[in-house]
Amino acid sequence: MLEKSLEAPAVNTRRNLLMFLVPSLIGILLFMTPVVYDGNVTIPVAVLAKLVQRVFADYLVAMVSAVITTTMLMTLIAWLFKPAILVRRPFLNSLFNVSPFWACVRVLGGIFVLLTFFQVGPEVLYSGATGGLVLNDLLPVLFSVFIFAGLLLPLLLDFGLLEFVGTMMTRIMRPVFRLPGRSAVDCFASWLGDGSVGILLTSKQYEGKFYTQREAAVIGTTFSAVSITFCLVVISQVKLEHMFVPFYLTVCLAGVVAAIVVPRLPPLCWKKDIYADGTPLCRKQEAVPHQHSVMSYGFERALTKADSMTDLGAVAREGVKNALDMVFGVLPVVMAIGTCALMLAEHTPIFNWLGAPFVPLLELLQLPEAEAASKTIMVGFADMFIPAVLASTIESDMTRFVIAAMSVTQLIYMSEVGALLLGSKIPVKLWELFVIFLLRTLVTLPVIAGVAHLLF
Repeated sequence: MLEKSLEAPAVNTRRNLLMFLVPSLIGILLFMTPVVYDGNVTIPVAVLAKLVQRVFADYLVAMVSAVITTTMLMTLIAWLFKPAILVRRPFLNSLFNVSPFWACVRVLGGIFVLLTFFQVGPEVLYSGATGGLVLNDLLPVLFSVFIFAGLLLPLLLDFGLLEFVGTMMTRIMRPVFRLPGRSAVDCFASWLGDGSVGILLTSKQYEGKFYTQREAAVIGTTFSAVSITFCLVVISQVKLEHMFVPFYLTVCLAGVVAAIVVPRLPPLCWKKDIYADGTPLCRKQEAVPHQHSVMSYGFERALTKADSMTDLGAVAREGVKNALDMVFGVLPVVMAIGTCALMLAEHTPIFNWLGAPFVPLLELLQLPEAEAASKTIMVGFADMFIPAVLASTIESDMTRFVIAAMSVTQLIYMSEVGALLLGSKIPVKLWELFVIFLLRTLVTLPVIAGVAHLLF
């Protein structure tokens, strides 16, 4: 289908021009235009999500609990009884008839959400630092973001913007990061908005055969960056908000280094360059014909894509399916995995043990309070914000700066990004996420420490 659209002559008509420009500009406005809201830099989609959270503040937790419980029950019904009403409808079948492993994860998420919502069972499960944190603080945010992001993502995906940007950026993204040019949009949407938006965007493009297994895994684990707004929250937690600009520049530098190095190491370099249906990588769409400049070819590809958009109703239905897929498919996974990770972090010494081998490295990097800092390193795998919370008691400004920057650049944390990746169609496993987390830590830590020594 992609090859057909590329080979078809672009019709340079006013209709196609408007079909490309209007939805794409609206998509850019909603997903990539920085706005100031409540004193923070964010994007309009996130503003819409926050408005929903305010309007339905008293009901969101109950709504999320109902969604996760429904998912658990429907998955059990599909798994045990396979009723025709589910099996014979492709979308419902793909939504609820999942593998035994994911069925178990959804059931676990359903049990956790019921125990947490009604506050029954062991407190270790539903406390404000574990299940309560995920259900009350994280899931309502994800729920509202997923609805708007799912509904509105077709504006970025279906009207030619990615074809235009992809063609323009290929000469940078392909040699530096070994990725298609269109991945720059994923990164930008995450950077200005939220990592969850970037993961959703990447997952949908992987399903659409625009990314190979390797490319989707690399983009999902490398370019689902933490938003500017949350970076400000992290640096404020360690009482260094006056250093936000050098902090964010350090995060960007370390992130670029990690994006270049980590994908060239296992397990990401082991991923196959094949599409979701098993076909091999095809760069035909990236090659610029001799008669074209990069700009003109990107424009032609965008108009060709716009020309193929004849059924706006189908686009709207796809947006609804995107939203339902994320809400019903991902929220139970985040509840199950996020709660388990936080229980391990809060009530076992496992992350302290895992952090102990980093003490010599921190001492080699001449960071004060190396032992206290080591306890924060591995806990970032459970939740990105916990290292900053633990670091707030450390006296050294330099060490607090390093921990804050490192927690952001580690990127893989199971309370959100990790669980989202596992719940999406992106081909990554739990052990791979842990290894990638370690590699990102080892690659970014020296870079951040080096900058910290220059600043302090």
